[in-house]
Order: sequence, then structure tokens, then C-alpha cells
Amino acid sequence: PTKHTPSTTRTDKPGRMQMADLAKLAGVSASTVSRALSGSELISVETRERIQTLARQFNYTVNRIATDLRSGVKRTIAVVVPYEEASRQSFADPFLHGMISSLADALTERGYEMLLSRIDANRLDAAAALIDGGRAAGLILIGQWRHHDQLNAMAARGVPLVVWGGRLPHQHYSIVGGDNLRGGRLVGEHLIAEGRGKPVFLGDVGLPEVALRHRGFVAALRHHGIGLPARQRASAPFLAESGRRATLALLDANPDLDSVFASSDLLAMAAIGALRERGRLVPDDVAVVGYDDVELAAHFNPPLSTVSQPIHQGGTALVEHLFRLLEGQVVPDPPLLETRLIVRQSSHSN
Repeated sequence: PTKHTPSTTRTDKPGRMQMADLAKLAGVSASTVSRALSGSELISVETRERIQTLARQFNYTVNRIATDLRSGVKRTIAVVVPYEEASRQSFADPFLHGMISSLADALTERGYEMLLSRIDANRLDAAAALIDGGRAAGLILIGQWRHHDQLNAMAARGVPLVVWGGRLPHQHYSIVGGDNLRGGRLVGEHLIAEGRGKPVFLGDVGLPEVALRHRGFVAALRHHGIGLPARQRASAPFLAESGRRATLALLDANPDLDSVFASSDLLAMAAIGALRERGRLVPDDVAVVGYDDVELAAHFNPPLSTVSQPIHQGGTALVEHLFRLLEGQVVPDPPLLETRLIVRQSSHSN
């Protein structure tokens, strides 16, 4: 039998040449071929011209409907939730649940599907394989975790990427998020106004967003001559049981504490449970404030004071910004989303 060479694969058979054939000839991924043929500036001029020349040589034309149905590249966006072995943050976390729902709605409105994926938080750059392998047209990451440098490297490669998180110095990837620094400051001012002078902070300051919330909180306290020494801080991942244990440890170290600022609503709810275990009344003995304003916060017992992040608006902003990048636009990050303190019964005695 005749042995086929790569240059004749499938082109010597009846029928139309496929994008996978053209990708093999060009030595690139199918997603790169797709972008090159659509004129995307994410692909270098040299690569675009080489792929377009090959397409003309083999009379290849893009059947966009067939391509979308076959590969899903043009109609799929990957939403990545980093996975950290030490914390095992659950998809059931109210904030994650709300954000994923918001992203799904925003993508559906544009006629796109969502590919939900978990990636090892120590290897965030592995998310680029979803693009390189042609499984998705772009990436949305929920959280930076501890690997700012990996995200910068992905942006330098031209990976179409938008991240929900906090703004950091020397940041080259696109960020959408709330004003975490202001959020922390609002909590500090509120607790001081409520006459609480012995606060504690609950959260992992190794995460950029939590670190900004902590910094704003400390700045507000310091402005009023109140410190926050190490014994008044406890690190905890976004897990209810971790929040409970950390709160109990804070109570042991600070038996006279009168307020808790938790870096998420889930941790705040866990803190309230731990306070009840020790016979502390909320808010009479201890005021508690969370962060995010998830849907459950207003219906908790007692209703939870919290910093509101507009989760639905955040999902929409992430999708809109990613599509500008996919269209080859060079656009600045959108303004920080509105951050408001919602005062409810958990931190305010009538």
C-alpha cells in the first residue's frame, strides 16, 4: 500500500480538508489555526501568514458552523477554579456557587458554553493547556492564589486570560474584582463606631484578596490607635470547619475579644457557630462581619453583616473583558467594582 506523508494526509481522499489537517501541516494547534484564519492579533504576523498561505494552497475555507459543533473552540470558555490540596475548597462555597452561576448566565447570553475545570493551584499555568489543546477559546480564573508570576507568564505568552482577584504591583494579566482595600477599611471603621476595641481577623493573608482586606482593616484600626498583633489573627482556608477551629483558637488566645472580621461569609458563619459553642452571644458579646454578601447572608441567624461584592456584575464584567481580549482589543482593566458595607444584626445591637 502507498505510504502517505504528512503533506498528503487526508488531502488525497475525497471530501473537504479539516482544520485538524491544516493544524498538523502548520505544526500548531487547531485553536491557533482558527485564530489565524480569523485574523486575530493574538497570533504573530508570521504565523498568521504561514497558516493563511497553507489554507489557500489546499483550498481550505472555514465552515464556521461545522467547526463550532465539532471542536467547541469558538463557543466554549473555560472557567477555572484553582484547587489547593491543603484546603480542598468546595464548589459548595456560597461565593463560588454565586460566581459560577453568574458566569454561566453571562456566557449563555452570548451563546457560549462554559467548561468548568479545577486546576492545581501550584500549577495555574497548566490552565493554558485548555487553550493549546483547542478545548476553549479563552480562560476565566476565579482567584490568583499564590502564583502571580505564573499568571504573568501566561499573559506574556498571549493566552487570552482574565482573573477575578486583587490588583497587585507589576501585574500583566487582566483583573476584574472589587476594592478589597476599601472593604477592609469599611469593616474597621464600622466596628470602631460600634464601640468594639478588641477585634480579631480570620483569613489566609497569603491570598492576594484576603491580604488587601486585612491591610485595609489594619489601617482603619491604626487610624484610631488600635493595633492588631499576631495573636489576634488566625489563618484559615475558605472551609467551614477550618473557620470553626481557627475561631476557637482565637478565643483561647483572646478570651476578651469583642469582634471578628472574617475574610468571607462562609468563615463568618463558621465563626458564629464556634462562638455559640463557647456561649458567646452575637452581637451582644461579639460582633461578626463577613465578606462577599452571598445570598444566604441576609437569611442567616443572626442576619450577617458583610462587605458586598456585586457577584452578578462581576461575572458579567469578566466575560465582557475576556471577549474584548479575544477580539484583539488592547483595553485597560475595568474600574474596581463597587464595594459596600451591609450592616445587619450580627454586628449591630439595637
